[in-house]
Amino acid sequence: MSLLRPILLACFALSLVAGDPPPRQTTVTIVGEDFHLNGQPTYPGRTWNGHRIEGLLMNSRMVQGVFDDLNPETAKRWAYADSGTWDAERNVREFIAAMPAWKAHGLLAFTINFQGGSPEGYSQTQPWITGAFAEDGSLRPAFAARMARILDAADQLGMVVILGYFYFGQDERLRDEAAVIRATDEATAWVLAGGWRNVLVEVNNECDVKKYDHAILMPERVHELIDRVRGMQRDGRRLLVGTSYGGGAIPKENVVRSSDFLLIHGNGVKDPKRITDMVAKTRAVPGYRTMPILFNEDDHENFDQPENNFANAVAARASWGWFDYRRKSEAQVDGYQNPPVDWGVSSARKKAFFAYVAEITGSTP
Repeated sequence: MSLLRPILLACFALSLVAGDPPPRQTTVTIVGEDFHLNGQPTYPGRTWNGHRIEGLLMNSRMVQGVFDDLNPETAKRWAYADSGTWDAERNVREFIAAMPAWKAHGLLAFTINFQGGSPEGYSQTQPWITGAFAEDGSLRPAFAARMARILDAADQLGMVVILGYFYFGQDERLRDEAAVIRATDEATAWVLAGGWRNVLVEVNNECDVKKYDHAILMPERVHELIDRVRGMQRDGRRLLVGTSYGGGAIPKENVVRSSDFLLIHGNGVKDPKRITDMVAKTRAVPGYRTMPILFNEDDHENFDQPENNFANAVAARASWGWFDYRRKSEAQVDGYQNPPVDWGVSSARKKAFFAYVAEITGSTP
């Protein structure tokens, strides 16, 4: 990176952050395999069913917090029933209003993505334009402003944001590899300039999904972007960073060697014993050293069963995160993935998840 590039990035980032950032309340760090908040392990002293919960980071996939659709042909699909229109500002307001309830149940982190995720949950084609990056990789100010409000709210609440940059359903909106690199640099400079210390970076969602268009976002080369994020500093501080893999996949050696933490997904993993096996195999990848392992997407529940994906992750000393989407057979049940999103703890499925988080973490909503 040239000497001029960091200066230009710093100027850009400051232009999107109004004035000097305020003193921040929440700092996430890693000590061995544990996550710490403000110098103390998460869930201090907590055990559940004989398993140590202290140091884990229970989370949920909430990737649509800054969602907007810039394609006028598809934007109308996300209209609120009571207004007949889609409203990105309403979405972020309601997201922030719901966060205290998540925290009260013991949820300490959520995943959000600058390029969102499929608003259908799972999609064959994705014609909408939902990303925070323009074709040249520049960060769109409106998306950045909404993200800043969420990061601010999380900081005040003592929550961690797993901030994704890229999503395989939208990376094609960036015209070339240079744009991907620019987007990586601008997003990283923006977070650093904002002074947020409660952010973990997920370079891209499920790097091994074959729908990615840019080679640098694929498994063989994505470590280049991880290293790029690690290499950017402000006042001697850098961001903690990794990337995720699709359901059931084990991280590759190049990513393991470059990452600060390892993200794996449980989608499609129907046997909870496979979750235990995934954690063990991840720890056996060449280059692994003691670091946190974190599921930040798993669409399985069965929380009423003694053995389920969440429980088995915890037993294997891995954090766990839920993926809630609207099933085709449940058209009237709101999912956190599906705009317009009801961000509250509303559906029976959401209530079951948050009750289980509260039980495991010893929280009293």
